Amino acid sequence: MKKIGIDARLYSQTGVGTYLRNLLHYLVKIDNPDIIFYIYLLPLDFDQIEFPSKHFIKRMVSARWHTIAEQTTFYGEIMRDDLGLMHFTYFSYPVLYKRPFIATVHDITPLLFKTGRASTLNFIFYEIKHQIFKYVLSAQIKNAKKIITPTQTVKDQLVEYYGKNIEPKIEPIYEGVNFELLNAKKNEKLRAKLTTPFFLYVGNFYPHKNVGRLVEAFKRSRQKSKLLLVGPDNMFAKKLKDQIKTSRIENIEFMHDAKIDDLVYLYKNAKALVNPSLSEGFGLPLIEATHFGCPVIASDIAVFHELMGDGYVSFDPFDDEDIAEKLKTFNHLPPTLRSEYSSLVRRRVESAEHKNKIEKFSFERMTEKVMELYMLS
Repeated sequence: MKKIGIDARLYSQTGVGTYLRNLLHYLVKIDNPDIIFYIYLLPLDFDQIEFPSKHFIKRMVSARWHTIAEQTTFYGEIMRDDLGLMHFTYFSYPVLYKRPFIATVHDITPLLFKTGRASTLNFIFYEIKHQIFKYVLSAQIKNAKKIITPTQTVKDQLVEYYGKNIEPKIEPIYEGVNFELLNAKKNEKLRAKLTTPFFLYVGNFYPHKNVGRLVEAFKRSRQKSKLLLVGPDNMFAKKLKDQIKTSRIENIEFMHDAKIDDLVYLYKNAKALVNPSLSEGFGLPLIEATHFGCPVIASDIAVFHELMGDGYVSFDPFDDEDIAEKLKTFNHLPPTLRSEYSSLVRRRVESAEHKNKIEKFSFERMTEKVMELYMLS
């Protein structure tokens, strides 16, 4: 009987949390009788999750990521379970762990955009934290038996940063549309609240997400439509709200804690999804928007081209004027052309070619490939 551990401490988070929830959802359906999975969860998630199979054993750990406790107590917990393989699902792990493991590296944004502005810490503490992060990630890359990336773009970035010797052990495996979204119905109650046509942004508000520049570009575009920013209510959201207030922009709204059925409605009714990010490992909102027939206007960056090809309107994410121009061009299309464009998107969504592409972007297929790595490692 092979014992495999999965680090699920970020289960409730956005981004990596979506990855984990889908991995575990589909992994239970495979339920290989020759494997026992040990799922490591924080206390806040432990009682919220039940697995229908006796082959999935929950372990409660209080050690959060990027902490000393991760290097000590979490290390001790996984060592006691004497695992045949451990799957670290985030670029943070106990560096003393020398038993076989695979790692998922979702992106290398913290390496590409080194800036204290992305942290609530002061500059000195941020520098210390950043150096520790670089050391931990380097050790993870060096010692992992296999490395999973969500795209070829991230694999290429890792090879460029760490050298060609790691290339053979990196496996790009595409993600997909969250199973919770696939099974949800749209919240029609939002129709009464969102009476003005709106552009949509979905994601975090970290500096590399570049939403501040989108806000300024939106002001330049002189929209009658609204810009709806969907994401967490935190320090970065507050900075954006201060920016919007200072710039006296009236047609931008926030939606915090959006539920799954809210997102279905938003994707189905937005004029377009707008994503100005400077760096991503994948781009879940783009795939989700496309699944629901929502046009996409987004940054001209390699990872988005890998995912979308020419199936989106691209702009220079460093150029306010270019972003504004793309928004104006899209907004000023005659209603008949906008309708034709939306119909074209929806026909593409329903086409055999698109269905094959969506199948490629599938959390179920991702989980099957991860299982193959478990068996081979």
